[in-house]
Amino acid sequence: QDFKELRALCLSQGVLFEDATFPAHISSIGPTLLPKEELRQIQWKRPTELQRNPYLIMDGVSRFDIMQGEIGDCWMLAALGSLTLRKQFLENVLPKDQGFQDDYAGIFHFRFWQYGEWVDVVIDDRLPFLNGRYLSVHPRTSNEFWPSLLEKAYAKLQGSYQNLNGGYLSDALVDLTGGVQVQFSLKDPPPDLEEVLRAADKSQCLMGCSTPGQSSRNIELRNGIVQGHAYTVTGAVKIPYKNGWKHIIRIWNPWGHGEWKGPWSDDSPQWDRVEPKYREALLKNKDDGEFWMSCKNFQEQFSWLYICNNTP
Repeated sequence: QDFKELRALCLSQGVLFEDATFPAHISSIGPTLLPKEELRQIQWKRPTELQRNPYLIMDGVSRFDIMQGEIGDCWMLAALGSLTLRKQFLENVLPKDQGFQDDYAGIFHFRFWQYGEWVDVVIDDRLPFLNGRYLSVHPRTSNEFWPSLLEKAYAKLQGSYQNLNGGYLSDALVDLTGGVQVQFSLKDPPPDLEEVLRAADKSQCLMGCSTPGQSSRNIELRNGIVQGHAYTVTGAVKIPYKNGWKHIIRIWNPWGHGEWKGPWSDDSPQWDRVEPKYREALLKNKDDGEFWMSCKNFQEQFSWLYICNNTP
């Protein structure tokens, strides 16, 4: 489907695009994502029906725009969270020639890397709702829609929303970058893991990590870490602490809330012993799903680390 041609056609006819290849229908959701009676209750709504003044992007693209919905696609959203930190990759995936303000015709497009080339995926902007709630990823700011629409395009690429329900973070990182990915088992990590993390962060790599356990269950431990879940690694630094240096890692939960409660978490006493200039630069005490932890705790709580870059 040619985005520009289809949009021009809709604008000339004064109609909003309806995508026959990924329709507002149960087939696009998938037959077993929800119980049958719930599938029948799904309603499809355009952002223009939900908000008086919708935007594709407001104040730039950020991981904090993303809050996972009912679909178990943390693996894809964790990769997307990392993508938002790397603007040079983001422009490939999220073309700038679209929005709700100019030439709006209910049609959007996004690009994903598939088998050696960038594939342009065209969608209409009808989003699935169940009992008035987003089935898909929902925006933290009620009138910003890039996360929901990008997720819909990825669902179309994969065949249905149901096909996003469980997957591999490593696949999503490649689909969003066309890059080369490497994974490290944290049960048997490289001896220089701290340096690997810092080098990857400095080199603008995308990074994610996952916890052991069943993704279908998502059990939250008392320490705040969710089992069978994918997270984004958003930073790795070395800071002066007590009489030496401490490696700490910043991690983000694609739920948009739910954080680690152990050492180096938002309220932990470790921060009292960090110089104010570092503390002010690094610590943002908010319930936004993002937290710091030590490299040692990281290895204990997580099972895999994924790093992706556009060169080996």
